[in-house]
Amino acid sequence: MYQAALKAYNDVNKATMSGRDVEAEALTNAALKLKACQDNWIENGKNDSLNSALKYNQRIWSILQAELEKPENLLPKGLKIDLLRLSSFIDKRTLETLAYPEPEKLSILININQNIAAGLRTRPNAAQIDKAAA
Repeated sequence: MYQAALKAYNDVNKATMSGRDVEAEALTNAALKLKACQDNWIENGKNDSLNSALKYNQRIWSILQAELEKPENLLPKGLKIDLLRLSSFIDKRTLETLAYPEPEKLSILININQNIAAGLRTRPNAAQIDKAAA
């Protein structure tokens, strides 16, 4: 019964979320998956959960890359370039971790996701929007 209620809540929540909120939640979920792998490294080591978490994170960043490259994306050009460079780093670290897994390598991926998600959850005021547009 509880699971059905939780699913219904999540469905409604997702339907009413903004694009920023969806992106923040996806990045947070990816960070949580990576953190779970890191926390259980001794038990799990390199296994399907690590591969799954890394590939999930890579998919999220691939989607973000595609969104950044769309002509209708209104982010300032400098921010787009910085985020694309960051996504390139994410790709490199992901492949490196898949090839040579070490729990420490996950920390930077987790931190980046958490920080970007926190930024997406922050709502800029009018003065910040005007300053960014200038």
